[in-house]
Amino acid sequence: MEVPLLLVDGHNLLFRATFGFPAPIHSRDKSRELTGVFGFFALLRVAIRDEIPDPPEVIVVFDGEYGSAERKQADASYKANRVTNETALKPIRALPDVKRGLDAYGIAWIEIDDAEADDTIATLVRLAPGRERLIMSGDRDFYQLLGHDVRVLNTAMHPGKRHIGPPEVIERYGVTPGQWPCFRALCGDPSDNIPGVRGIGSVTAARLLADGLALEDLPGSGRLAGAAGQRVRDGFGQVLAWREMIRVRTDVAVPYRPCGAASPPLPTPAEIVEKLGLW
Repeated sequence: MEVPLLLVDGHNLLFRATFGFPAPIHSRDKSRELTGVFGFFALLRVAIRDEIPDPPEVIVVFDGEYGSAERKQADASYKANRVTNETALKPIRALPDVKRGLDAYGIAWIEIDDAEADDTIATLVRLAPGRERLIMSGDRDFYQLLGHDVRVLNTAMHPGKRHIGPPEVIERYGVTPGQWPCFRALCGDPSDNIPGVRGIGSVTAARLLADGLALEDLPGSGRLAGAAGQRVRDGFGQVLAWREMIRVRTDVAVPYRPCGAASPPLPTPAEIVEKLGLW
């Protein structure tokens, strides 16, 4: 039986490590802040230790520098709300050292210049059928990939709620994983600057899509009544376009494929920082 496959949303984890770690970490002479590097490996190591019973194969996936270019070309407002000041760039400054640390301990990582991590991870999920696949991320767009052997692992959640599969999505949102892009196109996705239809929240979006409907089914469903329904009809083309922005691609030309063997174990983050010569 093949080992579990852990696909790590690298930038998502690095941002969480940089801005959500309990206390800042500095070099001994206080000249360098090491919170991002230290926190990245600390959070990854604890997730593997506490949340995955069998040692997994780990692949860390980073966003390419031009990964969002295609979606931005389709809609200039896509991710236009992302802050790019010096503070917001702190995780990016830590990225080279994180990659050096992964290399030093034999952990595979992928960064494709013209691909977002979401699409690369979705492709890797497709390339490993039949295996237990865990996507470590706080990005809910991965919910569209969920199945009986594909789950999201979000260690920012409370213990016992960190593994998210189809039942959890259905219970929490009232839609299936396959309906997720339709759902988010209707009610919006603030993290990607997708506004959704004015007046359509998550409850209304789920009600419109009840019984497995897709966006294409709505005009003839009789459900687009009232002012909110009229807004859906008036902006239907835009809603379809938003859905395409949210849908992940599964056809990225990946340079590395899952091998089926467990990755080497990670030592403590302090040991990694020491090996990198950063203390």
